[in-house]
Amino acid sequence: MAQYDYDLLVIGAGPGGYVAAIRASQLGLSAAVIEKDAPGGVCLNWGCIPSKALIHQAEIARYAEDLTKMGASVDMSGLDYSKVHKKSRDAASKLSKGVQALLKKNKVEYISGEGKFSSAHEVLVDGEKTVTATNILIATGSRSKEIPGFEFDGKKVLSSRDILDLTTLPKKLVILGAGAIGMEFAYVMSSFGVEVTIVEMLDQLLPLEDADAVDVIAKAFKRYGVDMRTGTKAKSLSKSGKGVKLSVEGPDGAEEAISADMILVAVGRAPNTESLGLETIGVGTDKGFVTIGDYYQTSVPGVYAIGDVVASPLLAHVASKEGEIAVEHMAGNSPETRIDPMSIPSAVYCEPEIGSFGLTEKKAQEQGVNFEIASFPYRGAGKSVAVEKSEGIVKIVLGKETREILGAHVAGYNATELIHELLLAKNAELLPEDIARMIHAHPTLSEAVMEGARASEGWAIHF
Repeated sequence: MAQYDYDLLVIGAGPGGYVAAIRASQLGLSAAVIEKDAPGGVCLNWGCIPSKALIHQAEIARYAEDLTKMGASVDMSGLDYSKVHKKSRDAASKLSKGVQALLKKNKVEYISGEGKFSSAHEVLVDGEKTVTATNILIATGSRSKEIPGFEFDGKKVLSSRDILDLTTLPKKLVILGAGAIGMEFAYVMSSFGVEVTIVEMLDQLLPLEDADAVDVIAKAFKRYGVDMRTGTKAKSLSKSGKGVKLSVEGPDGAEEAISADMILVAVGRAPNTESLGLETIGVGTDKGFVTIGDYYQTSVPGVYAIGDVVASPLLAHVASKEGEIAVEHMAGNSPETRIDPMSIPSAVYCEPEIGSFGLTEKKAQEQGVNFEIASFPYRGAGKSVAVEKSEGIVKIVLGKETREILGAHVAGYNATELIHELLLAKNAELLPEDIARMIHAHPTLSEAVMEGARASEGWAIHF
């Protein structure tokens, strides 16, 4: 008789947890996942997927203006946002069921409930059922971070989850935080006629992205009528029957009150680790994040942690890859160690999009790297003009002497897809000249990537 119920027990069925469980099964390990909400976790049910469904609907709404340019009459007065909301929920539901089917297909047992450690090999589910495993993987994800004075109430002060569940639109919305979440919702809401103001404490929208790429987005948002306040600090928030009033301090020190119907607070994420009983088994944490080794193992043998509960970029694709690495280690394989942060693609899904990885120009300067920049504008690629998506840039940061790709930033239509050619080249240790000399189909947007690589060699043709 086996000593434990499973070889692997995963707490959390998000993009890290369910991928890890399926990979474990593929490697011959018996596996189960515990999930208190729905298969797919926050990303699939209340994040990545429904938000992208809304973005798609927002893009369709913006095409109404293009139709009027063709002489068509488009009446948007009958827009029912509840139907937009339903499409996003349908997408999430469909994919959540798909995850459950994948788990079943791969013989991974799904356990509904909330898990808490009672020992290094035992998890108590809903305070009643004990499940045991040789290895336990913590993949409980994160939640929207609350800040004092801006606590969520789900009605006027919204988290990213709250705003995904709106069935009617506010007239005015303030968004606190201009990271990817804030910018994506600014795009969605403004597309449906909401008056949007973004308040960002730092001097740049999307502070982690390259300044030139952000400039492409900022110009588009200005045309959309979005009021963007950078270098602006939120001081306090008051609520009334009419809505909210945000007191802010601008970059010049002047204070101002911004009124709106609702405020979306999108200032980061907090790891879900406090109710797992980690202190019971001695798993160490730092500011709520689980401390891990090269293979995502904790200080307690047999206990691993991945995704938003560890101090790595809080991205679904990062969690999935971390889960695969951890499970390979459990199975006795160690083909890869912790992910290289410079090889993680980042994606912002407003329109225009941003896809990026590695060093920005600013970071390269701060680190004293001997580098140079090569760039190429979207408008130099014929297809971008043909499809009326000519605003954008391909920017490559490369070693001045080594010629290696240190980072890349694409801003424009389909940027989140285009970035992967450059990332593949980096991971394969190719040089820009290898991309420059490869034939790209014409007309395609990927020609802008080719021309950007040619620019690094000093022979871009179309600009």
